[in-house]
Amino acid sequence: MSKLPPKIGVLGSGNGSNFASIAEAIAKGRLHAEIALVLSDNPAAGILQKARALGIPAEALPQSKFRTKLEAEIEKLAAEKLLAAGVELVVLAGYMRMVKAPLLGKFPRRMVNIHPSLLPAFPGLEAWKQALVAGVPVTGCTVHWVDKGMDTGEIIAQTEVPVFQEDTAESLHARIQVAEHTLYPRVLKYLLQDA
Repeated sequence: MSKLPPKIGVLGSGNGSNFASIAEAIAKGRLHAEIALVLSDNPAAGILQKARALGIPAEALPQSKFRTKLEAEIEKLAAEKLLAAGVELVVLAGYMRMVKAPLLGKFPRRMVNIHPSLLPAFPGLEAWKQALVAGVPVTGCTVHWVDKGMDTGEIIAQTEVPVFQEDTAESLHARIQVAEHTLYPRVLKYLLQDA
């Protein structure tokens, strides 16, 4: 008898394209996992609609007065919800806030993020634009463990994406996203294979 799939929780702020790629990998049998809960700091986020359309529990967190982080009590609430759902690994998918102690402390070395650059190059917002401005020939995406810094956690895996001379921010970002949608489910499979 096969064991129950490990439960993951997803935090996202936006459209949820990485969430969708993970959900698809699960549906097609490429990833043995269950998405137990989706949380967002943005009540209008597309990730919430995508999750609900798939019958996955999805909730918006209370509104924060900050732009780049959440109040400790909101992070504590998020941690409680994830733990109550039986989440073993927290997956950040386009989550646009720094994660702090109340949440990190409940999931030590059990929280991963994907970032649209070859870290440590171009941390922070709109990394694909940073890469274009810098004129690098290659950028990509990185899956890393989450720590208290901005995109500073230990790197797990990376995929390179070439930068073409005719690239715009939009065309480069689109190609990086294609790479992300392949890399993230593959890394999650690797991380969860013994779970």
